Amino acid sequence: MYKSKIDQSQDMVKLNFAILAVSDTRTLETDDSGALLKEMISESGHMVLDRDIVTDDQQLIRQKVQNWIVNKDIDVVITTGGTGFSQRDVTPEALEPLFDKVMDGFSVLFHQYSAAQIGTSTIQSRATGGLAGETLIFCLPGSRGACRDGWQGVINFQLDSRHKPCNFLEVLPKYSSR
Repeated sequence: MYKSKIDQSQDMVKLNFAILAVSDTRTLETDDSGALLKEMISESGHMVLDRDIVTDDQQLIRQKVQNWIVNKDIDVVITTGGTGFSQRDVTPEALEPLFDKVMDGFSVLFHQYSAAQIGTSTIQSRATGGLAGETLIFCLPGSRGACRDGWQGVINFQLDSRHKPCNFLEVLPKYSSR
């Protein structure tokens, strides 16, 4: 199995994140998944510039993320929640129309990693990702376990500028000219 390789001889480029929890029942104070993402992102050396919560409403989700996409200080948006199959789960429907490029591989890798943790229950997630303008967007399920799996298993490596053989910073216009 492939082991991620980090080139320790290089300095890591720090990215700026926004985290959006999508929930009809949680508040910022009770949003354990968003808090965990913030903690893991910060521990990885990146910055969380904004964190918010909205209800499971396509327009509210889309509007919040669109505001972050046009904010040149935000490099990455991670959402948590709203990726399941209930009628209220609308995060992919809200955000995929914003993607200039869909990141099919993210969903595949997320499910592979998640399956090792929770078995076939991973199929109940519609985790997705894409590039909107110059902003990377990752949509994770709302559980702490799924957020941990998504970050530790996939996202963290691809957003580390030292990751080899390649990482997303090499293709983002804002960073690829460095």
